[in-house]
Amino acid sequence: MRASAAAVVIGALALVTSVGAQRTSAQQAGAADLHVLPIRGNTYLIAGAGGNITVSVGRDGVLMVDSGLAQNADRVLAAIQRLQRDVDARLAAEDERTANRFGAETRSTVADRHVPQPPKPIRYIVNTHVHPDHIGGNERLRNAGRTFTGGNVAGNIADAGEGSAILAHENVLVRMTQPPAGQPSAASDALPTDTYYVDYYKLSHHFNGEGVQLTHVPKAHTDGDSIVHFRGNDVIAMGDLMSSETYPIVDVDRGGSINGLIDGLNRILDLAIPEFRLEGGTMMVPGHGRLVDAGDVAYYRDMLTIVRDRIQDSVKKGLTLEQVKAAKPTIDYDPEYDTKTGMASADKFIEAVYKSLGGGKTAAPAAPARRTR
Repeated sequence: MRASAAAVVIGALALVTSVGAQRTSAQQAGAADLHVLPIRGNTYLIAGAGGNITVSVGRDGVLMVDSGLAQNADRVLAAIQRLQRDVDARLAAEDERTANRFGAETRSTVADRHVPQPPKPIRYIVNTHVHPDHIGGNERLRNAGRTFTGGNVAGNIADAGEGSAILAHENVLVRMTQPPAGQPSAASDALPTDTYYVDYYKLSHHFNGEGVQLTHVPKAHTDGDSIVHFRGNDVIAMGDLMSSETYPIVDVDRGGSINGLIDGLNRILDLAIPEFRLEGGTMMVPGHGRLVDAGDVAYYRDMLTIVRDRIQDSVKKGLTLEQVKAAKPTIDYDPEYDTKTGMASADKFIEAVYKSLGGGKTAAPAAPARRTR
């Protein structure tokens, strides 16, 4: 009986250990999965691949905003293909419900001989800026897609049908082809194929039933930031102008500035139309974190403005960076946004804001006094 009891106990412990291992394995697998969230209409958020990815999926194909990290490109492609199949099935069901139910063609077997078409490909990838968690998947996802063209340009562009078009502000292309010393240039298939240098860029046609507009936000997160407005579904992809989880990264070395970041958020608030006061209505996809609305963006903008003003006052007084950090200008917001380590920590955020406001620069020497007779 004692041996039997011992065997039962050992078996139970083995079962618990096995279940625990399976649960841990399942949790790890779940953590590695991408999350696909419907936003509105045919726009979706793919989270977990690096930076947030916004996609439009419909009859015209797929338009992506950002492509995530390079190592996650295959998983992003698989998620998009699942979305394509689901959307195609829904559209086919809608066509079936709205089809005419009279006429000779509906009584013929010809009407039943529909050949299933493959999902429309990825046609456009928009890069909101140059950081690798937003452009890393460019090469893989571009080569999985296709660009359609025609007219008098078809014979002049040898690769017109090869790969998706990649759209970005021209500063993104410059940063990718002229990286800092010691860093390699991006692969040719990862580079933007179409760039713009003016205030905004509009797709030349409706895509999946709506207009799509890229707007340049100068000297914000970087010097090449674009926001993307899906005007029919009223969804704005913000890039890294905002993170709902952390302080923003102000990439001063790549032309970023705190004032440009605040201006960019104000630009987004100008575009947004809330459903009631600042709630609902236009939905925004930040570079990282959850979906937000105008109320969230306004709160984040106010936080940046308050911190900016505090640091600006310190800069005017000639305080050093160490003195500014000791004054803790972000203390009110650290519980919500401080990551403690990394580029989004309060320490790095204060340092970037201080530099972008001109802190720490040595004053120019006074001009020598003019000699007088």
